[in-house]
Amino acid sequence: MAKKTYIKAITEGIDIALSEDPKTLVFGEDVGKNGGVFRATNGLQEKYGKDRVFSTPLAESGILGLSIGLAATGWRPVPEIQFMGFTFEAMDSIAAQMSRVRFQYDGTKNMPITIRTPYGGGTHTAELHGDDLENFFIGIPGLRVVAPSSAYDAKGLIISAIENNDPVLFLENLRLYRSVKGEVPDKKYTVPLDKANVVQEGSDVTIIAYGGEVSEAQKAAKKLAKKNISAEIIDLRSLYPLDTDTIFESIKKTHRVVIVQEAQKMAGVGAQVASAISEGAIMYLDAPVIRVAAPNSVYPFPQAENVWLPGADDIEDAATQAVNY
Repeated sequence: MAKKTYIKAITEGIDIALSEDPKTLVFGEDVGKNGGVFRATNGLQEKYGKDRVFSTPLAESGILGLSIGLAATGWRPVPEIQFMGFTFEAMDSIAAQMSRVRFQYDGTKNMPITIRTPYGGGTHTAELHGDDLENFFIGIPGLRVVAPSSAYDAKGLIISAIENNDPVLFLENLRLYRSVKGEVPDKKYTVPLDKANVVQEGSDVTIIAYGGEVSEAQKAAKKLAKKNISAEIIDLRSLYPLDTDTIFESIKKTHRVVIVQEAQKMAGVGAQVASAISEGAIMYLDAPVIRVAAPNSVYPFPQAENVWLPGADDIEDAATQAVNY
């Protein structure tokens, strides 16, 4: 076992999937010879050939339309949408086609498609490149949405996603690609697609986060510890379906909760988590649910990113407020 970056872990997971199943295909804009704009598929075309790892035209609707046809005829496609903002060009394929197949065919047909796409701010990208758009997808029945925050989870979840028979939207946080490293086994392993992870145990307040905000929650927890506030951190990992059991068990212990998301506050993952808590664990709360999120505005230009994005200080303030309520 060695320390690996988040992006290296993803590459290793895709490599294992390609090696084990000849029906697995990887394709997207520049993913072949160039290995993708972030080099997530670097070296895979050379290893598996142009028939299994190949570049496509700049046409997201075509990429996911092709994925549907391949999945319907026995293949296991792993398409890449170069940035999450570009999924708007292929929403029909996601929301009106692949996500409905199992229902339409009474469970007799599968759509084993894993859509990989980078998302998230903090890297000074252009418009529609850093947007957090998971809010658009968590309400689509039949679609799984996964967002790893660590290198270990990134490898285990990408393998699980590719092996799963449902369509999976696999979200890769841009600023974690090379900033996050962790112990990752060389061999194959899997991480469940529907199970949250207790990253850190605590007793005074539960902080629920995902993607790039998990590391911000960990920074906040260190600051809170200096105030003698013990924070438990839950990494959702799966945005749909939600693992409410893990969430409720934590709240029963801490009696306070802060929910963190990088995306705009309105109608987001945090709203759904808060709703689930109000339905299933409200009697265990000693303080209102507090949400930390980005403003309800268009994603800003790079010069304003640091002000716009939720950070450790925001999480610390919210957790302190919850404990002192």
